[in-house]
Amino acid sequence: MMDHLDAAEEAHLRNLTAAEAEGDERAVEAALRPRTLDEVVGQQRVRAQLGLVLEAARQRQRPPDHVLLSGPPGLGKTTLAMIIAAEMSAPLRLTSGPAITHAGDLAAILSGMNDGDVLFVDEIHRMSRPAEEMLYMAMEDFRVDVVIGKGPGATAIPLEIPPFTLVGATTRAGLLPGPLRDRFGFTAHLEFYAPDELDQIVHRSAGLLDVDVTGEGAAEIASRSRGTPRIANRLLRRVRDYAQVRADGVVTIDVSRRALELYEVDESGLDRLDLGVLDVLCRRFGGGPVGISTLAVAVGEERETVEEVAEPFLVRMGLLARTPRGRVATPAAWAHLGLGVPAGQPGNPFGGDAPLFDE
Repeated sequence: MMDHLDAAEEAHLRNLTAAEAEGDERAVEAALRPRTLDEVVGQQRVRAQLGLVLEAARQRQRPPDHVLLSGPPGLGKTTLAMIIAAEMSAPLRLTSGPAITHAGDLAAILSGMNDGDVLFVDEIHRMSRPAEEMLYMAMEDFRVDVVIGKGPGATAIPLEIPPFTLVGATTRAGLLPGPLRDRFGFTAHLEFYAPDELDQIVHRSAGLLDVDVTGEGAAEIASRSRGTPRIANRLLRRVRDYAQVRADGVVTIDVSRRALELYEVDESGLDRLDLGVLDVLCRRFGGGPVGISTLAVAVGEERETVEEVAEPFLVRMGLLARTPRGRVATPAAWAHLGLGVPAGQPGNPFGGDAPLFDE
């Protein structure tokens, strides 16, 4: 795979990538975010609905209703929160569910809010239960009760909060308690992006990064981006590095293919971890069924990494099936690896008994 690169060039390319990732990767990613709803590519339904909510709030000169954004990582939930604040000309305060471990943490944040502020809570489903219960009252009545002391002598002091807008983001909406979910006035679910939408995103990002990209080169990157703008932008930056070091700086289809081969992203967008899971499942365990813990040990990753990073995409691509007995490779998985489905094995659509590996 690396035959077209000599050792020095390969080392230089990887060092360049590592240096950029440590330095300005986050700043570059932030610079690529759309600033207004009009700049957002795709998500037409959500854009239309959210635009109506914000326009009505502006006409009433009141903060908009609380907004819940759900969907897989990398689809633009944080970007939409920033856009909501920008469209309302309001300050944005950012925090995350895991950072709010006590009700006091939330009370400290809410006590500093001003009229019309936008509070963005990422991964809101991971907030502690006491903080969630305090948030109910804050969202509905714009008031929280701060408890001073402990035991029988504890005193609850009511604290009034100026009207604000809470924007919650979650990758697992099903884990949100019903009372919390019902207090959001507008709920939006972000869908994966179509290839032509990702193509537009790649072209837009290339313009902002001053990268010379051909139409075919952009389409190649878009087709391997797993329907996710964050991945499309990341792959574009990696292909840009390759074009800078190995080519003439122009991102063509040939440059894109060679760069993505180097970074172990195949034609369908599967990366090293995805292919490792499929390879272990098919070659070592005969197509399954096999438990997720066993798969994780076999590929040398944590269970959560396999379950939350690799598995959702493999299931969406129809390469992996989740069954009560464990994970099973589909016929498409065998074909993707260039293997035939063994007769009587679990990947065979005609069935056959299979061993059960532990969960």
